[in-house]
Amino acid sequence: MSLLDIRVPAVVLRIDRNPFHHGTLGAVRSLGRAGVEVHVVAESAGPHARSRYVAATHAPPPPGASPDEFAAVLHRVAARIARPAVLIPMDDASALAVSRLRAELGDRYLLPDQPAGLAERVADKAELAALCERLGVPHPVTLVPDDAAQAAAFAWELGLPLVAKWSRPWLVPAGTGLRSTQVVRSADEARALFRRTEEAGSRLLLQAYLPPGPDRDWFFHGYADRGGVVRGGGPGLKQRAWPPGAGLTTVGRWTPNPDVQALAEQVVSALGYRGVFDLDFRRDGAGAYHLLDFNPRPGAQFRLFADKGGVDVVRALHLDLTHRAVPDGSPLPGRDFVVENYAPLTALLPRRRRELAWHARDDLVPGLALWALWCRHAVRRLSQRRSAPEVRIVRQTGAPTYRNDDERASTF
Repeated sequence: MSLLDIRVPAVVLRIDRNPFHHGTLGAVRSLGRAGVEVHVVAESAGPHARSRYVAATHAPPPPGASPDEFAAVLHRVAARIARPAVLIPMDDASALAVSRLRAELGDRYLLPDQPAGLAERVADKAELAALCERLGVPHPVTLVPDDAAQAAAFAWELGLPLVAKWSRPWLVPAGTGLRSTQVVRSADEARALFRRTEEAGSRLLLQAYLPPGPDRDWFFHGYADRGGVVRGGGPGLKQRAWPPGAGLTTVGRWTPNPDVQALAEQVVSALGYRGVFDLDFRRDGAGAYHLLDFNPRPGAQFRLFADKGGVDVVRALHLDLTHRAVPDGSPLPGRDFVVENYAPLTALLPRRRRELAWHARDDLVPGLALWALWCRHAVRRLSQRRSAPEVRIVRQTGAPTYRNDDERASTF
């Protein structure tokens, strides 16, 4: 018998057009295996759409959709399902849209009782820096320039290299070459980035660079229930990332860390946050853990933290919102999670307690679809790089040069 109330369906929502978002497939499988009817509102071109656990796929709101358009899509899906469903946003843009529309969606969907505006505050990287300062939580020194000259001055003040971030990365348009986060190695580069502020759609932040290294990059996934108790997750060590040092987790391990756990619970409790969350930390040379990101939705690697009873943050959400008890789980420290298309050699190494992002014995087709899609993607990227014009960029002494944005991105 399932722990979950299988009379209540789930709607997995993602408006990001990235077909390689493995977290979407993770949510589909987690709930589908428990017997829940799973609907997906996302582009149907991704491997997740081939999963045996998808009951139906629905077209997402168009890029740049207004709140009314967003609500209309979700109302249409609700009408087809014809009963209340648990709604699970999987990217920042959809999480924030749902947060703003909570009152309007409340009669059709089951949602955490989140304080108004909180999801947007923690997702905005400038707001997060201010929240960390108020709460006394370690956070990299962050400066927000008002013009291009000040961006260059701040680069010298913080020291090079430094980290540049757009405060609202979900607004960065695709196809521009802009990255939500990147390492900046010169004052000229900081100045040039600021000049693209209007294109990026939000403020540019410059942060002190905390170098990566073994045992330095950590994350914490959890679910804050109706009483504010954190359940269904744990601390993880990021062993590999793409891009290296500033990207998504490609190999992670569930690793006990009382300091990270206490810091995560402190932040969530102080803010009164409710729902699924994904936090990123980096330890500095003195041993302090700095909060880098607060994502108000499941992280793509959330399945790493499936405990002995199979409970993860997505199942904890469904249990709590359907008024079922979330059991006190038995952690599985040492469990691994590997994203095969970014770490294929690691994925081939045999290990007993490992979950792969795409391949699953009970759901083979998405894994096969992933490799077909990934090969086409790789060929297209190689073709683009070969046809790109040769551009030499003159930088300060000791700084690398790049032919184009793709080559720069591949180094981060």
